[in-house]
Amino acid sequence: MVQKAKILLVDDRPENLLALEAILSALDQTLVRASSGEEALKALLTDDFAVILLDVQMPGMDGFETAAHIKRRERTRDIPIIFLTAINHGPHHTFRGYAAGAVDYISKPFDPWVLRAKVSVFVELYMKNCQLREQAALLRLQLEGNGKAAVGEAKEPAGLLAELSARLAAVEEQAEALSKQLGDESTDAAAVATAAHLERKLTGLRRALDALEPGSSGGQAAVN
Repeated sequence: MVQKAKILLVDDRPENLLALEAILSALDQTLVRASSGEEALKALLTDDFAVILLDVQMPGMDGFETAAHIKRRERTRDIPIIFLTAINHGPHHTFRGYAAGAVDYISKPFDPWVLRAKVSVFVELYMKNCQLREQAALLRLQLEGNGKAAVGEAKEPAGLLAELSARLAAVEEQAEALSKQLGDESTDAAAVATAAHLERKLTGLRRALDALEPGSSGGQAAVN
């Protein structure tokens, strides 16, 4: 069963949170509310999020300050942040948003379809990264057990290698389709860069897995 991604919605106005939930409900992911920057930071202490939608104008800790705290934390610094604001102070204000670590900056009122499309890209990238981590964990288990398998039964590790290869192939296919979609649609540079980084990780994992195949130089080295 595929676990749903969590999306953090941060806004001090309940009606705005309700509107965001209505727009993003079609993505069928877990939507988490936060009515202040402080509340958002508390939520980020315990949960992992695919993307954060962060209102700029909030009493107390505003969006810029909240983003600065998020980017300073090791656990949360890589979570994409989309700033939402009803005020447009020109290029300088927008630049401040990007300088605070935002991947996008959207002025209200925004197009619901555009916002949903942008969020869905980061949700998809998050899910692919989760799959990649699962494959990497399986590969590490195989590597740790490789020495025991060399002196024991050969059938079981061979079956595990085949299963790992099949699972990795499925993730590779999905990542390739996602990268093509991002390129065709000229999506945000940050999303394209994240997809490229994911593909590089997949390539490294594939090389490591191929090295374990019987007959490969890596596989021979592991046995000898």
